[in-house]
Formats: sequence, structure tokens, C-alpha cells
Amino acid sequence: MTHARSSNPSPDKRNVVLYRNGSVYTAADPFATAMLVDGDTVAWVGSEQAASSIADDSMEIIDLRGALVAPGFVDSHLHLTETGIALGSLQLGEVRSAGQLLDAVASSTSEGPVLGHGWDESTWENPALPSAEELERAAGGRHVYLSRVDVHSALVSSSLAATAGLAGLDGFAAGSQVKRAAHTAARQSTRRLPDDALRMYQKNALGNAAENGYVAVVEMAGPHIGGLADLRLADSWNSRQDQGAVPEVLAYWGSLANTEQHARTVLDELGVTVQGLGGDLNIDGSIGSRTAALRSDYSDAPGERGSLYLSVDEAAAHLAACSVLGIQGGFHVIGDAGLDAALEALDRAAADVGEQRIRAAGHRFEHVEIADTSAVERLAQYSVTVSAQPGFDAAWGAPSGLYEQRLGSRSGAMNPFASFYSAGVPICFGSDSPVTPLRPWSSVRACLEHNNHEQRISARAAFLGHTRAGWRAAKYHNPMAGQLVPGAPATFAVWDVEELMVQVADGRVQSWSTDPRARTPLLPALDTGKDPVCLQTVRDGVELFASPALRA
Repeated sequence: MTHARSSNPSPDKRNVVLYRNGSVYTAADPFATAMLVDGDTVAWVGSEQAASSIADDSMEIIDLRGALVAPGFVDSHLHLTETGIALGSLQLGEVRSAGQLLDAVASSTSEGPVLGHGWDESTWENPALPSAEELERAAGGRHVYLSRVDVHSALVSSSLAATAGLAGLDGFAAGSQVKRAAHTAARQSTRRLPDDALRMYQKNALGNAAENGYVAVVEMAGPHIGGLADLRLADSWNSRQDQGAVPEVLAYWGSLANTEQHARTVLDELGVTVQGLGGDLNIDGSIGSRTAALRSDYSDAPGERGSLYLSVDEAAAHLAACSVLGIQGGFHVIGDAGLDAALEALDRAAADVGEQRIRAAGHRFEHVEIADTSAVERLAQYSVTVSAQPGFDAAWGAPSGLYEQRLGSRSGAMNPFASFYSAGVPICFGSDSPVTPLRPWSSVRACLEHNNHEQRISARAAFLGHTRAGWRAAKYHNPMAGQLVPGAPATFAVWDVEELMVQVADGRVQSWSTDPRARTPLLPALDTGKDPVCLQTVRDGVELFASPALRA
């Protein structure tokens, strides 16, 4: 890319930038090759010829050299501190045995607890886990906490188990793996960190997001994850100019409310503004840790059906309270029995406060991995947004993968994206980072390459689900967020792409086209095996990230 011409404006002058000689993803003009940014607003999009006529020395002019300018990504579900810790701790995703895991622990040079993330015994030839005593010896007596890839269970050393008082808690067993209450206690024991450490972890996570084209992230906070201090720190990034520009943080708080007044009290006591009371307010757990609540047994663990963490009565009271208050409520829900409970709670809440109030509140359910036709229709009836993670299917949905191991033939109906869309269920997408990485184009590709061909959706639908739909799902105050049209926020990312194509929504006809007469904005071809490379990320006209290649 060449930096054709620029003048550096003084601090008291509004920055004006003209991007030209590329491609702009905009509904205003499917042929647009240029975009003018005036301060925090998109001022104009149009053709190269028009760009030549408006360019002058008062503006910075960036020659895109074929790069794509598109609305920035919104990650609709992540955990900042957990992401930062995972980025800076032992990476266990490539471990394939208990022995390799113990070797990784022994190699750690950290002075404090040995932290690691990402192990997945479903990929091991022998899924036997190391004992707590073996972890203790490998770590030389240091505490060990190694989160499973889904972060719904972990391996802990014997000394950590003793210090955290895990014995006797629900989810504590003879081995090293802890779940449910025991897992929460183990994680919180290793998260009692000074403010500077928490700030560093969150800043690293936000930096990683910006480098990958995210302009906003939805933080799923809760008492059982990082606590109130963690939430307040996450919220503070929206006003911390001294720390540099970062993606916007939209936060949810996973705390249960039983009445309207209780919900109001919970919100007042937070000391920060949240989008709603939901997110990782868990109705159940995860498939990988066998804690997601199922109607029938896990295929690889007869007699186990997971766990319901909330009763239908509790969930119904929560939804009713949030609806009366006019705020979003919701839950983390993955298993079919978990969704049954959530849907029954919707029915009871609607009977209590009226269906219209339920619909108007714009509640959202996170994950919703197992949903049959009836469940999908009821979600649409109540206008519940599904916040889903395409990376889950990419990681675990292949034949003989984790889903098939845990669920057998039931796994083929998981993550029904096309069914949600066809029924009119609002849907947005995220990573659940650190569960899957902050790689937005890989997530878009996962929608196109869903392991169940019937649940694949178009690139355009997937892209909108990762961008504009993320703002809408969070009931963002600016209805123009997530699009590049005159008057919209100057919030976008620039991508170095190998090839641009049009993909139509109807899979019965030719899916990919390079014909501009389709009058559909161009998106990167994702069948090349490579993700587009982020060159710049901008939020409200402020640069969050820039590759040296942008202005080389």
C-alpha cells in the first residue's frame, strides 16, 4: 500500500482521511472504491473518479491498492481477562496426551501458579487425565490450574485443591478434573490478582481484538467469573484515553434477579452501565465437560445428562423482572434440556407480564447449540436473539469429533444457523474467547462450511451476523452502527485480500460470482485457505490498530 499524500492536522483540527483505489463494502454503492472519513463520521462513499475530484492537500489520502474497507467486526460473546490470561499462559491446544500435558507444566517458568488453557482430551488417543498429584510434581509444588478448551472444567493440582477448599464442593472428584462449583472456586482462587495484572490481561485481549479487525467486544461478566472488579475494569476502557484507543466494550452482567426491584438494585449496585442481566448466567454447562443439560444420556457416558444450574421458576422470574424493567435478560444455554427449561421460563414469564413485554425487551440466549424445530419456532415467537459461536462447529462438529463422541447421531442437528435464519430468529456471532480464537474471517468461513450442509448460510448473512447484527443484538444506541454509509460512524477495518467475490444468499443457484452486475457488495473469497490480513482498525474515526503495510 502507498501513502499517496498526507498532511498531519493539528490536534484542534478534525482529521479527514480519503481511502481510495480499493473496494468499500457498503449498501450505498456496490461499486464503491473510495470512502471519505471526516472526524468520527463516514462523509462519503463512491467511485475512483469522484475521489480524484475531491482529493486535496488538507486530507490524508491512503491508497488502498485493492484492499477492502468493511464495517468492523463485533465479537458478541467473549471474556476479556480470561482471554488475556490464556494468551499469556501455557497453550495446550496441541497437547495430545497426559504425558505431553505434564511436560508442558514442567516446562513452565512462571513464579506464581502454573496457568494453562485449551486441552481437549477428545483429541487424545488415550483420554486418561493426569492425577492431581502428578500435576503437583510436574509443577514443583506450584499451584496448577489448566482450563479445558470450553472453560467449564479444569485440571488442578493437589495443593490448589487444598488451598481453594475444593473438597466437598459440587463437582469435586477423586481425580484432577473439577467442574461446577469446584471449578468456579478453583478459577477464582487463581484470579485474585492485583489491578495492574488484570489491566494488563484485558489490554492484551483488547489489543489482540483490534489487530484482528474487531471494533467492539461484548464482555460476558459475572460473579462466578471475574467478579465486580473485573466488570468495572472492562467498562473503564471506554473512557481510558491514557491507555490508548481500544475496541468498544459492551458488557453484560450474569446475575440472577427475582423481581423488578431486585433487578433495579443489582444494576444500581454495579456502579457501571451494562447492556443487560444475562450473558453467562448459566442455565447449564458445556458439551465438552459433559455439564450441558441433555434430555437423554451422553453417548460416551451412560447415566450422565449434565446439570441444570437454574430452575424454571428462577429463570422465569428473572425474565419477567428484566422485561418489566425494560432491559435485556438472558442465559448461557447449550443442551436441549437446558433450552427446554429456558423456553418454559419464557412461557411462564409471558403469562406473568405479557408476551409483548417479553418481545420488547429483546432478550438473548447465548450458544443455543441444540435446538429442534419446535424450539426454533418458540425462540422466534418471543424475538429472542441467539448469540452463537460458529467456531464451535468448526472445532468439534466434524465426523468423529467431540460432538459426535458426546452425542452420537444427535450431533448432526447442532448449531442450526440456517434454521434460525429461516424462522426469523435474530442471530449474532462471537468467539466465546478464549474458547475459540479472535479470528473473525475464520468464524465467517465456519458458517459457510458448516459440517451439516443444510445449516450453512451465505457469506453475506454470516458477515452481517458478525458485524451489524452484533450492534443490534446489544440494543446499541446508534442504529447506523455496523454499516458504511454517509452519516454512519467511521468504524471499520481495512483488509488485504487475495480475491473479492459476490456470494448470493440462495444456495440453490451459483454461490460465488465475480460479476459486479449482481449489485451486491464484494466480500473476500474464503476458499483460498487464507484469512484476509487486517491492515487497519478504526473506531469512531480513531485508529485502534495499523499494520506497517498500510502506509508503507
